Amino acid sequence: MTNHPLKNHIIPLHFIESLAITTENLSSKDICQLTTDFNHWVKEAFTDNDVNDLLVARAAFVDATLNKLWCQHRLDEFQISLVAVGGYGRGELHPYSDVDILLLTQDNISTELEEKISSFVTQLWDIKLDIGHSVRSIKECLKQAANDITVATNLMEMRQISGSDTLIEQLLPLLNEDVIWTSEKFFLAKRKEQEKRHLQYHGAAYTLEPNIKASPGGLRDLQTIAWVAKRHFLADSLEELVEHHYLFPNELAELLETQDYLWRMRFALHFVAKRNENRLLFDYQTDVAKMMGFGDEGKAPVERMMKRYFIIIARVGELNTILLQRFKQEIIQESEQTASITINKDFELTDKLINTTNDKIFLQSVKIIEMFLIIAQEPRIKGIHSHTLRLMRNARRRLISGLLDYAKCRQIFMAIIRHPRGLGLAFNLMHKHGILGSYLPSWRNIVGQMQFDLFHAYSVDEHSYRVVKNLYQFSQKEHNHKFPLCSKIMQRVRKPEVLYLAGIFHDIAKGRGGDHAQLGAVDALIFCQSHQMSKHDSNMVSWLVETHLLMSVTAQRRDISDENVIRTFGEIVRDETHLDYLYCLTVADMRATNESLWNSWKANLLQDLYFNTLRALRRGLSKPVETRSKIRENQQQALDILADTDVCESDLKALWREFRVDYFLRYTPEKIARHCQRIIGHDRSQPLVIISATSYQGGTEVFVFAKEKLNTFSSTVDLLGSKKLSIHDAKITSTKTGYTVNTFIILDARGKELKESYQTQAIADALSVKLKQDNFCNISLQPVRREVKQFQFPLKVSFINIKAKSKTMIEIITLDRPKVLANIAQVFQQLKINIHSAKITTFGEKVDDVFTISTSENTALNDEEKQILADKLTQEID
Repeated sequence: MTNHPLKNHIIPLHFIESLAITTENLSSKDICQLTTDFNHWVKEAFTDNDVNDLLVARAAFVDATLNKLWCQHRLDEFQISLVAVGGYGRGELHPYSDVDILLLTQDNISTELEEKISSFVTQLWDIKLDIGHSVRSIKECLKQAANDITVATNLMEMRQISGSDTLIEQLLPLLNEDVIWTSEKFFLAKRKEQEKRHLQYHGAAYTLEPNIKASPGGLRDLQTIAWVAKRHFLADSLEELVEHHYLFPNELAELLETQDYLWRMRFALHFVAKRNENRLLFDYQTDVAKMMGFGDEGKAPVERMMKRYFIIIARVGELNTILLQRFKQEIIQESEQTASITINKDFELTDKLINTTNDKIFLQSVKIIEMFLIIAQEPRIKGIHSHTLRLMRNARRRLISGLLDYAKCRQIFMAIIRHPRGLGLAFNLMHKHGILGSYLPSWRNIVGQMQFDLFHAYSVDEHSYRVVKNLYQFSQKEHNHKFPLCSKIMQRVRKPEVLYLAGIFHDIAKGRGGDHAQLGAVDALIFCQSHQMSKHDSNMVSWLVETHLLMSVTAQRRDISDENVIRTFGEIVRDETHLDYLYCLTVADMRATNESLWNSWKANLLQDLYFNTLRALRRGLSKPVETRSKIRENQQQALDILADTDVCESDLKALWREFRVDYFLRYTPEKIARHCQRIIGHDRSQPLVIISATSYQGGTEVFVFAKEKLNTFSSTVDLLGSKKLSIHDAKITSTKTGYTVNTFIILDARGKELKESYQTQAIADALSVKLKQDNFCNISLQPVRREVKQFQFPLKVSFINIKAKSKTMIEIITLDRPKVLANIAQVFQQLKINIHSAKITTFGEKVDDVFTISTSENTALNDEEKQILADKLTQEID
């Protein structure tokens, strides 16, 4: 039972007088008004008061409220006890936190008491108190606690508010008996609970919309330490762990500091969200940062707040690791542990953990890096011993400059990077415990660096770490089945350290201002040269950093079936080695940006670009494909495919005479054959809509053959958008006889291809009906989605130089919102602009769409027409 007094004195006197001093009954309306006034006072007091005092103040106010109602319902006349449990029991009550109470009763209760309890709880709901209540006897409490670790934990923190002292005095000593939960079983259960919770959050503390309470390094990790200490030592506070020699005074101060920051953040979040919310969503971050005193000038306050948050949770995680390991050594008698095994004169292996042989080892800074090389070399090591971790933390804080200033450290670091297991556990621990930042000052600058958008899921350092881990995974044969091409390439390259270093440096200049790829390339080159890498390898790392976005941009925003696009990309890549390295880095980077946005469509786009470029490099970029021979080749292969069908060759060639040259260059022989087989014999008075039953590059292909109308494209994208489908690619061609031949690649809301045949047929039927309509689309601009509202991103229209003389390429970047593509299409329709292709890409809160267009006379847009188009897009969409 928590015994510390609630600090009622910080509450203005009239709140206490209204609840505790008056003898008159208060109505629910009166109490609601008083609660509103109290919450207003607490919010105003947040700036100038210790958050712990405010948490205790709210608990005290709720105590007074419950006491008042307890007496009003005359429950004080019965043998029953009102007990606060959980966070409320600790006296820590955030503005909108649940108020968890236990009504502790005798084994049998009267009907009258039952009715009074029911009336009491009903009024608690009436006054809008988020109550979590249970009615149990002592016997039921013990039974529930024995079966449920959560119940046992809540009861450990019980604090009496009103009622009978006798009942709680009987229960308390029984809870501390080992028959309920021994220290060992309780520790194992809480550790398992924490591991499961971390797994639920993918072990990622550095997500950009974290759960302050439950994410790794959050308040739950602090509470786990306190719970285990309370069960083992019967300790009511973290301070008592110093007395038991489990915490040093400086570590206690650090824990209290981190707790205070997380409490303040959660306190502010509750007021901003106006509910019991623990997820720091983008919607709330600006207001939370302002309330916490970080300012309100743009994104900078949020970035400062989040950087501080990420540093805090790293410290919590480290202390949690140390203390839970210490508890394990104390609580679980180490009878099963084997004797320590000597590794060398400085380190030994203790219960699979690396440990130092003397406490002064890290006075030599080089020993810090050396320890991680030993972790890479010795597969029996599974972690760092708590004693060594403490010594390393202290040594890390004493460092005046980066470890890379020492020549010996540079040699050892490169040995880690080159070791077959170096990027496994050793790299994990270097990242987790801040050694990467201690080694490389420029890495320290990106630790906790916020990326204020919906595209990036992690802070810059966490993202970069995940890029390197993806590359390392490609090098491990047990993962060959996941990414076979990357694995094949990674396992044949002679120097994988080139890619690892590119992964470390690719975003290292973010947050400095300027082009982070160019700045990072300079940093990478200097690093490689100072680490004695060859000129070739140094230039390769620098080139990869500078061009790390090239492949993803080309694949997602350009038409990679266009030979000119492939030639331009190939000229930058230059050779197969550069292509191999860039492909692996690009896949690793895209996967590490936001796992929920990676899908088969993107994977196949990159793979197609890789193989198209590989073929171009092998035949020589200076030998462009001869257009006429390419057309003849595709036509002949399509004829061969259709040879055994009922398609008449003369009908086929007659149809081909209707098609323009572009059609035969854009589509494979297989698709030409499939399209033509369906078009021949089709009633051309009706639109032909075919939705492929099989996946195409991870997406679903929609084929449309219909009489050409200005509204065909806008009608199609409007209909598909209304079905919650996203378009990622479109090819638009027209025949000489006035028909459109269009293909769209679509994905569902989960980023997957469509699989249900009834669903695809329903969409095909709806699209056919839509395309019969002659009226122009009138698509209204839809409101911005909730999660996008806090982003300010003006429409950006730019025109891209291309070699085609009769076409214009336009790039449109704007905030993502429902039907935005249909709005763009409507503008093209109104200005009578032809669309030839579209590449549709969503990057979190914004869309980046690239269209190849022409005038209605099939000419490129002149400067005046470009300006008219840009102005119209701004007017309609921005």
